[in-house]
Amino acid sequence: QPFGDRSGVVIEPMLTDQWFVDAEKLAEQAVAKVEDGSTKFVPENWKKTYDHWMKDIQPWCISRQLWWGHQVPAWYGPSLERDEQGFPIGTKIFVGSTEDEILAQAQAFYGDDIKINFEDSDLMIHRAGRKSIGLTRDQDVLDTWFSSGLWPFSTMGWPENTDELARFYPTSVLVTAFDIIFFWVARMMMQGLHFMEEVPFKDVYIHALVLDEAGKKMSKSIGNTLDPLDLIDGVSIDELVAKRTRGLKNPEKAPKIEKATRKQYPDGFEAYGADALRFTLASQAGQGRNIRLSVERIAGYRNFGTKLWSAANFGQMNDCNTVEDFDPATATMTVNQWIISELTAAAAEVSRCIESYRFNDAADAIYKFTWDTFCNYYLEMTKPILSGDNQAELTETRASFAWVRDQIVRLLHPFMPFITEDIWLKTSDRPKALIVSDWPELSDMLINEAASSEINWLIELITNIRSVRAEMNIPPSKKAPLLMLADELDPRLVRYAEVLSPMARVDGVETASEAPKGALQTVVDGVTFAIPLDGLIDTGAEKARLSKEIEKAEAEIDKIDKKLSNKAFTDKAPEKVVNLQKDRRAGYVAELEKLSEAIAALG
Repeated sequence: QPFGDRSGVVIEPMLTDQWFVDAEKLAEQAVAKVEDGSTKFVPENWKKTYDHWMKDIQPWCISRQLWWGHQVPAWYGPSLERDEQGFPIGTKIFVGSTEDEILAQAQAFYGDDIKINFEDSDLMIHRAGRKSIGLTRDQDVLDTWFSSGLWPFSTMGWPENTDELARFYPTSVLVTAFDIIFFWVARMMMQGLHFMEEVPFKDVYIHALVLDEAGKKMSKSIGNTLDPLDLIDGVSIDELVAKRTRGLKNPEKAPKIEKATRKQYPDGFEAYGADALRFTLASQAGQGRNIRLSVERIAGYRNFGTKLWSAANFGQMNDCNTVEDFDPATATMTVNQWIISELTAAAAEVSRCIESYRFNDAADAIYKFTWDTFCNYYLEMTKPILSGDNQAELTETRASFAWVRDQIVRLLHPFMPFITEDIWLKTSDRPKALIVSDWPELSDMLINEAASSEINWLIELITNIRSVRAEMNIPPSKKAPLLMLADELDPRLVRYAEVLSPMARVDGVETASEAPKGALQTVVDGVTFAIPLDGLIDTGAEKARLSKEIEKAEAEIDKIDKKLSNKAFTDKAPEKVVNLQKDRRAGYVAELEKLSEAIAALG
């Protein structure tokens, strides 16, 4: 026997009359419109879930016995059939959109000489010959999902033909979760096609679930929820514990939840801001993958916002102000042509990814361009120009810097609306706010392959020099000469000497027939470059350090090999644990190879 979970008493079934919709008939067109591509699911695999429900659909009971909701538009009156004593047999049901419509139906049924009254009480029995008849409205309300299914057009003034309805129906995209594809999406499709004779939306984007860092669904009952407002505004550990242990389904778990929370977040959360949280969610919104919300990643994207702010501040300090009529195609300096080319390519990629609902790829594209290309390289490369006295170069670089900065905040605005709007308004007198400004649509004509090739060569050289220096543990404070193993010096080395000096810690460039003994070497575009180690490091001490690191790596590999060769471990441990050990081993092997190469280079 079924018992009520709150009352504890037996639940007794009671058969009552209910209202149903012929869902199978409504579903026919809704299925066809998805099949022919009028409405598309993103990711596409969710179409299978939609089809599964729609192609095996049952009659839909739409009446509910609740206190709230849209009341069923049905009224009851007495039948014209009478028993022997003159009492009506059964009832007559009238269904309509308005009381005027119901009144017209009832008047036509009972006759013009009968007065029709709308009663608030239960259905009344009327004797034959009475000159007035009372109609009583059904007390049930419509199923919540039936009412929700009307949302795309009822909110726009339907059934009236309003301007809003003409403009916003059908809408472009519906964003929702997979668990209500049948409950809501399918209902909107069926009712939109029935009442409006057109699909309610062109695309249905099914977003991911936001899980905790361990990949578990957030639940108050297990105390692993993360309140977005706490991540935005910050929260102390005591407040966080109080939130997580309040209203638990199993209060006895409170001490365990408190212990786990204090261990995981000993200081609570800093105020990371809404922009950092938004960017984190976007960066992890890969199609078909759930989001493991990491506080560490949120903090990282807060730092990204700080770097963007610092770059904008650097531009203001160097008078990089927006030039209203600046045409990026007129840039003549290679470094400016390069950044304009890279920005054009990045803008195209961000637009393409947003249009295809690949929000994580869009976020990644603008992040990499802003952090690496603009802040780490362009900003550093332009420092000698901005501190120089060549007015033509200054004017072009300032205008180019400001133009690229403005495009960056435009592209970032959907992800980080607050900091970008602030930068937009504080860096120039703008005719309108960023939120209503035009999205960047840049011509491919702005891409300069020659400039991109030259600066990307320079970046590769800087990156390789930094890498070999880091492998040998050379302090950044120590500069070293750069030797090009060739007969003639590449003119680009002279042209970018002012950039190589601070960015690669290079102290002069020259040619050499061969590399000095023990020198660091790297290859760029088939040309070998060498960095003599004399005076840079203590060779003996560095060999000893590398030997210790090699011993550590070998010990770790040996430890992992013993674990993986233990059949009891590989048979009983979860597959992901075994794979983790294999990944760790591969990492140590790669590290060991680098260390061996480094010690061999010392001779």
